[in-house]
Amino acid sequence: MDDRGRGPGPRPQGDAGAPLGPRGTDVPRPLPYEGVWRFTAAPVEVSVPQARHAVRDLLLRQGVPVTDDLAEGLLLIVSELVTNAVRHAALLSPVLAVEVAVGAEWVRVSVEDDHPYRPTALEADHARTGGRGLLLVREITREAGGVCDVEHTASGGKVVWAALPFKPTEALEGVILPSGD
Repeated sequence: MDDRGRGPGPRPQGDAGAPLGPRGTDVPRPLPYEGVWRFTAAPVEVSVPQARHAVRDLLLRQGVPVTDDLAEGLLLIVSELVTNAVRHAALLSPVLAVEVAVGAEWVRVSVEDDHPYRPTALEADHARTGGRGLLLVREITREAGGVCDVEHTASGGKVVWAALPFKPTEALEGVILPSGD
């Protein structure tokens, strides 16, 4: 997995070289764990655990303040989204990208591929094996008080993402994965 991380390193607060905002006020610096990191991989099965481990290691290395439950949920979301990209987009997408964006109070994971098909969250069909990954992503996200969606990219592909708050809250306003298109 190619790690082209773009996250900022730790920065001290209130140092003399801090940028100044309007009227000479200090501009708030990002917290040490804030940033955006992007990993690329081939759409093959081995990329699923590689992506999960890369995200886990990133959260630990950056000191992102996630609970064990939230980290487990994020890693399950990453596994499901990468699995979907490998199974359904590999034909039209020679590379997939996993992005982790961390803000002061939230974390967002996304998987991008070049396939134009917009996936849907299937309801439980106990006679069928598989096909419920997006339903699981939607439920994990909802229980954490987050939001998730599917967006088209400018190049004609798609990004499937989930954003979760560090602290459980009421469900955030936003679009939840559609059940149909």
